Amino acid sequence: MAEDSQYTKTFKSTVNRLKDRADYDHETVQTFVNGAPVLHVSFVPKRTDDDPFPTILPMIGGFGSYTAPGSTESSSSALYLHGHISARLFKTSSASEKTPWEEDGLPGLPVCVCATHMDGLVLALTPFKHDVNYRSTVVHGYATLVTDLAEKNFALRLIPENILPNRWENSRVPPTDAEIKVTGILKIDVVDASAKVRAYAVENDKADLVDVDVTGRVWTGTVRAYVRYETPIPGKENAVKDIPKYIDRWIEERNRKGEEYAREITSQLHS
Repeated sequence: MAEDSQYTKTFKSTVNRLKDRADYDHETVQTFVNGAPVLHVSFVPKRTDDDPFPTILPMIGGFGSYTAPGSTESSSSALYLHGHISARLFKTSSASEKTPWEEDGLPGLPVCVCATHMDGLVLALTPFKHDVNYRSTVVHGYATLVTDLAEKNFALRLIPENILPNRWENSRVPPTDAEIKVTGILKIDVVDASAKVRAYAVENDKADLVDVDVTGRVWTGTVRAYVRYETPIPGKENAVKDIPKYIDRWIEERNRKGEEYAREITSQLHS
């Protein structure tokens, strides 16, 4: 695989345990992030004597290239996060005053973003060998508050479109000035990233496999898992009679792909 299609390996991002499960490809990392309903964002706020702990926040976001929208070159993409300006992370990245990371000479607030998809339970003969099949990624980068209005509008459209394609043009847009003011957008310039995948069958110990008492009473195998979206429920204020086709199509497609992947890896594991 071409080096320019991969994130640079660093001490932080290089997978050391079970290296065969690692992937540093731009497309793989960004697909895992964009497909996750929730991202977990970790950072260290300005330390005080009564609050020495790091912070982790669930957020929504997605990769996109403001300089080259629609470009197939994913290396130029940044990760955009959406939230309310009163959130702690946005205050830490405020453009209105000098931040701790600026005082340290850094280009932004150091953050770590994680996305995980669980694809199945792996049930061995002993709990020690239990596992899960998964796809995960960890992204390190520097976060800054987006203040340019054009770039902010780009991200405000990018993120909901990443969650549900065609939603932007099928909702009340553009955002009002008040909505734009209270909504914060963080841009994360990626320093390094890695993905890791487990898609394996049960790995039982040989000693357990020859113990007929154990094999005769303990069920072992895998349980498929995937996110399934159900039929939309109209809100109290809804005045549209039928569910829009773009929502129906998206639900059908997401459920089909999720089930197909779960079945595919399970059939490969047990064939």
